[in-house]
Amino acid sequence: MKHRKEPPGDKNIIGTKVVAVRTAKGLKQKEFLAKLQTFGLDISPTSLSRLEGQYRLVQDYEVVAIAKALDISVSELLGEDTE
Repeated sequence: MKHRKEPPGDKNIIGTKVVAVRTAKGLKQKEFLAKLQTFGLDISPTSLSRLEGQYRLVQDYEVVAIAKALDISVSELLGEDTE
């Protein structure tokens, strides 16, 4: 796995959570991109990489599709307590 050379950016708050959940579920970026398409979100590999690195802003509809594709709640994706 290729590691980032630069620290995370500050354009979104979900990037690190997306990486953590995606890798915990054993999904490669390419597989995750295909899964996102099934939920109506078609983004490029570069765009996903920038999102995960927190170098890209995320639209509200993207947050919903990403949460669905990862099979987690939007609240969990946003790092909110689920208790």
